Amino acid sequence: MTPTEMSEDFVAKLVKPNLVKVPKAGELVAADLRRRIITGELSAGDPLPNEAVLMENFGVSRPTLREAFRILESESIITVLRGAHGGARVLALDDMVAARYTGFLLQYNGTSLADVYRARTELEMAALAMLVNGKFRAAAADRIEQMVQDGVALVGDAEGYAEHEVTMHQTLIELADNRTLGVLARMLLKIIGSHNVVHIATHATEREGSEARAAQRAWTKLVKLLRDGDIPATQAFWRRHLEGVAKYMIGNTEATVVDLLS
Repeated sequence: MTPTEMSEDFVAKLVKPNLVKVPKAGELVAADLRRRIITGELSAGDPLPNEAVLMENFGVSRPTLREAFRILESESIITVLRGAHGGARVLALDDMVAARYTGFLLQYNGTSLADVYRARTELEMAALAMLVNGKFRAAAADRIEQMVQDGVALVGDAEGYAEHEVTMHQTLIELADNRTLGVLARMLLKIIGSHNVVHIATHATEREGSEARAAQRAWTKLVKLLRDGDIPATQAFWRRHLEGVAKYMIGNTEATVVDLLS
């Protein structure tokens, strides 16, 4: 029995059943490798040491090591290539993986699309407060103004403009320079972007361009309000705009995230 196995057996005897879950050896190995990746000790694209080296370092068997690999693969942290030139390699962390699991959780809880849109509104309200009251306000106004100009060429392209505007909403939040808000926004905007695709596909094309032009006017006014630096006026206008968009996109239906993504 290895020292690790002895210590686990000792802890297991001290802990009352069903009160504390003692991690399996594979979970402990996965946790150690995950920590090395998240802290940057192992970078995206780096190969992990070969199995023989890892088995010796951790004092575990090949099945235990491969269980750890399966855990990390399921989290999209590593990829394992089979064959003579295979092996485990670190993947770049992708926030879309988190967005996908967030979508699953929202589906499981029967979350309404209206709830998602309200959450998006509150995130943008928080971002605007940071922007208007912070040192990045002028730069944010310049960046959004440039994106409004870029959107002119997309006004007649419903899908193209919808994608562009999702990027604008994401950029607005990221300009507040708060990483947590940015990650949360990407999760919600992934769902809203999927809803845009469904909405465009199920609505008549005679109104194409009118929605984009209305959005362009709203973004243009937001730029002016940002330059003025009036927090209440900026937030009040943008809240009205986002609530109007949500009402138009969702109406009075009780549609849920599962209806959209299933």
